Amino acid sequence: MTAPNHSHRARIILAAMVLILGAYWAGTRFGSRQPTNVEAVPSNALTDVSQRDATLTSDESINVRIYRQASPAVANILTKATEYDFFMDPVPVEGAGSGFVIDPRGYILTNYHVVEGAQSIEVVLGDQTHFPAKFVGADQRNDVALLKIDPKGKQLIALKLGDSGSLQVGQKVLAIGNPFGFQSTLTTGVVSALGRTVQTSQTTFIDEAIQTDAAINRGNSGGPLINTHGEVIGINSAIYTPSGTTAGIGFAIPVNTAKNIANDLMTDGRVHRAFLGVETLPIGGWLSEALDLPVKEGLLVERATKGGPAAAAGVHGGDRIAEAGMRKIAIGGDVITAIDNQKVATQLDVNLALNHKRPGDSVTVTVYRGGKKMDIPVKLGERTGN
Repeated sequence: MTAPNHSHRARIILAAMVLILGAYWAGTRFGSRQPTNVEAVPSNALTDVSQRDATLTSDESINVRIYRQASPAVANILTKATEYDFFMDPVPVEGAGSGFVIDPRGYILTNYHVVEGAQSIEVVLGDQTHFPAKFVGADQRNDVALLKIDPKGKQLIALKLGDSGSLQVGQKVLAIGNPFGFQSTLTTGVVSALGRTVQTSQTTFIDEAIQTDAAINRGNSGGPLINTHGEVIGINSAIYTPSGTTAGIGFAIPVNTAKNIANDLMTDGRVHRAFLGVETLPIGGWLSEALDLPVKEGLLVERATKGGPAAAAGVHGGDRIAEAGMRKIAIGGDVITAIDNQKVATQLDVNLALNHKRPGDSVTVTVYRGGKKMDIPVKLGERTGN
């Protein structure tokens, strides 16, 4: 009985193998085939640029055109610096931001905070060419810095600077930069508002800021905000993000501000900033009442810089010392309430009033001396240093 059972089992196994081999042959003969060679196919092998462009909408055509024109001039700015930890051991720190070429000789605009404290700066252009960069100078108050690279015979593409004074809310804008290290990234949006004042630190602010909903993230700082003509109308600088995420509210420095700064730095190596020459103390709140001042808001002049513009025009500083809490202050001086009819109550207000003035310009400073209101013409001087 054993031999027939073995023979029957062998026939079943043989039949199963025949079915499996048959199925495999049918699958290889008539089924879907795997590629024998995998490689990238050049895009121009699929279709040429003009054919692809023909399928774009008018809005897409603008985006594509501006990106092609501008992205080669947008730079990834890489910085290295040394900081010290709690034990005073040196710790290397790397940073990154964006910038853009404004002159074929190699001048690049960016934010001051992108390169602040950097010991070495490297620029990577849109075509991935690398250059060491030199810090030319900056206007820290406006957060604008100028760098210089040596193109070494390379023909650099420079972006054209437009006119931020002619902008209107609703205009289409494009931002190109390197958010989170992703180089040559394009985002689009509109001008959401104009004329904002955005304080970005204790010493810096954006005067007449351009507000936009074009996505601006970390790493976009210093990159260009561009109109549909391919002109730079702002330098992307800050985002408003209470939650720590992108909230659709970004701010750019008007290019008209950056133009003056860049021109000063390229021609003279320094920024010509107007100087009033006073040390002041805000008097809002209890201090005005405590000192029995004639106004409730303004700036008490503690000192007028000797030989400075304000002192030369007759602005008075304090002539006696009083104690206010833990601090000694000079009292008896003038209280400044306006500059060129623009109310001032903080040092930021003074900076804003003088931001677009040049050394040699004249302003009218409104002060209270005792109970008397006076308008004093002051010829502004030039601030040295930053």
